[in-house]
Amino acid sequence: MMMALEGIKVIDVARYPMTIYCSMILGDLGADVIWVQEPPGVSGSSTRQTPEEEDKAAAFNALGRNKRSIVLNLKLPEAREVFYRMAGRADVVLEGYRPGVAKRLGVDYETIQRINPRIVYCSVSGYGQSGPYRYLPGHDGNYISTAGVLGIIGDKDGRPVMPSNLLADFASGGLVSAIGVLAALQARERTGLGQHIDLSMADGVAFLLASAFSQHFNQGVTPERGRGTTNGETPYYGLYETGDGQYITIAAMEPKFFQNLCHLLDRPDFISRQQDQNAWPEMRALLERTFKAKTRDEWFDILSKAEVPVGKVNSLSEAAEDPQLRHREMFIEMEDRRWGKVKQVGVPFKLSRTPGAVRRLGPRRGEHTREILGELGYQPKEIQDLRVRGAIP
Repeated sequence: MMMALEGIKVIDVARYPMTIYCSMILGDLGADVIWVQEPPGVSGSSTRQTPEEEDKAAAFNALGRNKRSIVLNLKLPEAREVFYRMAGRADVVLEGYRPGVAKRLGVDYETIQRINPRIVYCSVSGYGQSGPYRYLPGHDGNYISTAGVLGIIGDKDGRPVMPSNLLADFASGGLVSAIGVLAALQARERTGLGQHIDLSMADGVAFLLASAFSQHFNQGVTPERGRGTTNGETPYYGLYETGDGQYITIAAMEPKFFQNLCHLLDRPDFISRQQDQNAWPEMRALLERTFKAKTRDEWFDILSKAEVPVGKVNSLSEAAEDPQLRHREMFIEMEDRRWGKVKQVGVPFKLSRTPGAVRRLGPRRGEHTREILGELGYQPKEIQDLRVRGAIP
């Protein structure tokens, strides 16, 4: 079956999750992704894993799937010549260096577009290629704090809460850059030319806050931690502990669902007082007492049958066994030559004609170096010369 990005060639010069996640998305949609990895020890990169641990990690690493790996020491001119030959045949280049590093290595957009004017070149960095913070080092927590996320996540009158590295690295860096790449590929169909995508993770996080900023600019209201309908203030949209020490989420925002909740609690008098903040402490106390009377799974069964929006707070192991997610094939098994059955998260793109798929598990570092060099026309003696010069391992 044809895949959506079949025939698209992607080069990912990746060390960090944002571009690795982006290229996973493109690979899941059918692109031929070549992952350019550094030799161990270059630029301070090293592994604390044993060879066996590294081999197993590669097989289970969903971010590496649907990719081939070539190891190039881009600090050497011989390796850069290999990269240039690859880029001349590619459609997309992804890089996640700090601004200026790609240029120092000689693999920046200006250099590559002279070789291939059709190239879509995506630079993903913390703060972008311009602005006063562009050279500032950082990670996910820094970007989400700058863009305002940590100002609204957490308990009322409490500390901000770090939501793992989902919002900047994966949502902003990975998903948003994939959207940018797909848009640039579509534009190329009309113009015949590629372009440079300058993606800042801090920009992307601010973009995720579009609704909150809209409210702020319109009404002068600044969302605060623990305040607002979806941020923990309202009793009918919140998190509750159950009798077995687990948790459920309730999201009875719409009047019809709130009515269902009130009838289930035998408190129809609350129906007309949903937005009465004076009633909220009593509502919350009732809900807290009530949900302590049964287990999480019992309440999920009762509330779901009563047409009340409810969710179980699952651990990852429980989510992997959730019947809805399993039905949607969001957890799959693949066969690895060494480790047997390997479980991974599935593909969310349920395209009816060109669905995404996991075609191969993640590569071992440099696994396809010789294969890719052969495709580029390198002869065995030339490959050996590259190895002797240290351009490849």
